Amino acid sequence: MIEKEPRERIILGIDPGTSITGYGILQCLGNKMALMNYGIIDLRKIETDHPLKLKRIFERTTSLIDEFHPDELAIEAPFFGKNVQSMLKLGRAQGVAMAAALQREVPIVEYAPKKVKMAITGNGNASKEQVSAMIERLLNFKFDHEKFPLDASDGIAVAVCHFLQNNTARVEASGAGKNKVRSAKYGSWESFVANNPKRAK
Repeated sequence: MIEKEPRERIILGIDPGTSITGYGILQCLGNKMALMNYGIIDLRKIETDHPLKLKRIFERTTSLIDEFHPDELAIEAPFFGKNVQSMLKLGRAQGVAMAAALQREVPIVEYAPKKVKMAITGNGNASKEQVSAMIERLLNFKFDHEKFPLDASDGIAVAVCHFLQNNTARVEASGAGKNKVRSAKYGSWESFVANNPKRAK
């Protein structure tokens, strides 16, 4: 029986915010991932009009979906802090990004901030700088810190987290003179390192 080639998947990762929303787009094939695009939705110039900020997030998320046709949206859940108003605003920002995906019938997966940090660095309390540095190593690229704030790498991190949590890799293993294929679930940073030692050095 001929094994089918792994299907390409595109993941849109979003780190919602009311001042800056970061995003990253991954192209995934088997156990490989490549960065297609990343950036921010800059809302800092929209100072007081919160509904206008939400409109901008919705429109930009929709345009990203229409341009890159993601198979899934991975989005970071609002951080539950002491400031209730800030939490509510973040929830709205997340909600409009999710609404854009729902309108285009893109499946949505939500990840807690600590879950994202744990998946990327192995430390649920890692700093933004640590997450960004590990993203650079995993994807083999240099983040443009002068052009983009760390919110952009946070958006990439959500997409990478989704890949690491859900990817089923096709790994060739020889046996009986034939190439066999086995699946390997990456359920953690440790299992990814075990299967990809060169990429985690």
